[in-house]
Amino acid sequence: MKTLNWYVTRGFLGAFFMAIAVLTFGMTGARLVQVLEYVSQGISFFTFIKFTLYILPIVLTFTVPWAVMVAVMLVFGRLSADNEITAMRACGVSILQITSPILIITIALSALCLYLQVELGPPLLGQSRDMMKIEVINQPMAMFEPGKSATLDNYLVYVDDKDGNNGLRGIELYILSGANEWEQNISADYGKVVVDKKKQIMTIKLSDCLVTDKSKSDDGFDRFFTKELELMYHYGKAENEKRVSVRPKYMRLSDLMGRIRLTKELNKDTTELEIELNQRIAFALSPIAFLLLGLPLAIRTSRRETSVGLFLSVILAGVFFLSIILCESLESFPYLYPQYLLWLPNIVFQIIGAVMTYRISQK
Repeated sequence: MKTLNWYVTRGFLGAFFMAIAVLTFGMTGARLVQVLEYVSQGISFFTFIKFTLYILPIVLTFTVPWAVMVAVMLVFGRLSADNEITAMRACGVSILQITSPILIITIALSALCLYLQVELGPPLLGQSRDMMKIEVINQPMAMFEPGKSATLDNYLVYVDDKDGNNGLRGIELYILSGANEWEQNISADYGKVVVDKKKQIMTIKLSDCLVTDKSKSDDGFDRFFTKELELMYHYGKAENEKRVSVRPKYMRLSDLMGRIRLTKELNKDTTELEIELNQRIAFALSPIAFLLLGLPLAIRTSRRETSVGLFLSVILAGVFFLSIILCESLESFPYLYPQYLLWLPNIVFQIIGAVMTYRISQK
């Protein structure tokens, strides 16, 4: 029996690690492309590695359940196609005995996902966001990409080109009002960016500027030319103000529970916070649901082709994740109790999987 269990477990682990490597690389790709653009513009490669490690725990909470599904579909689909499961059962080995090592591994993976979701992942995700903001500020030229806008507090900046000496060319800068409408438009041929890291102040020194001011005129625009103009952005103050209140998605479990209790004491709606809490736990327990549903489907399909298993795993994972996202989107309808609807995908997957597995074991 030990030899049989090791044979099944070895196949599962091999497929699982290959799947998780591919899926994790795919899911981090979109974020890493943007960070690599910053690296090419002056941010250190060490920052790129650090950013990757910070977002990895949260990414794993998505890819681990999916990798479990892929591995189960591939391994048990092959065993079924080769009639190995039939041979095992003919020798008196039940489905539960065949899958017991995989079930234990999946429970351990669920515990790992739970730890990543409620303790390790959220604060690291928040740190990755803050780290990139500070790194981009400390490497000011990384903020400005030709043809795209850069937002600095109430400044909106467009540039045509830049050079290696912190210089900007072809600048269009808009100073926005509280209503997000522009009050001043500054066009400059050239500008230079200077950062005082100690005081946390960025200064944009503009040359040959045409200023269009509509805040001082009721019936038109006031235009004037100036040889030099300096604009300052106190990024340290801006960032400190943003950190006064931490968003729920970046909180540990204890902080999130404390926020829920405090919000209830203030007689305010806690739907958003409860959705965040239930979503984390539901995602963490999803490997078990994926195993229970993937196992009987893999045995029933009984195809040797890996494409069938991969196709089914993609479809099922997509349905699961989309269902969670749909329930989260009901945040504005607290009377529907979306924080509890989040559990429906898990419950449905586990019930259907358990029923199908039972039927197969009785044949």
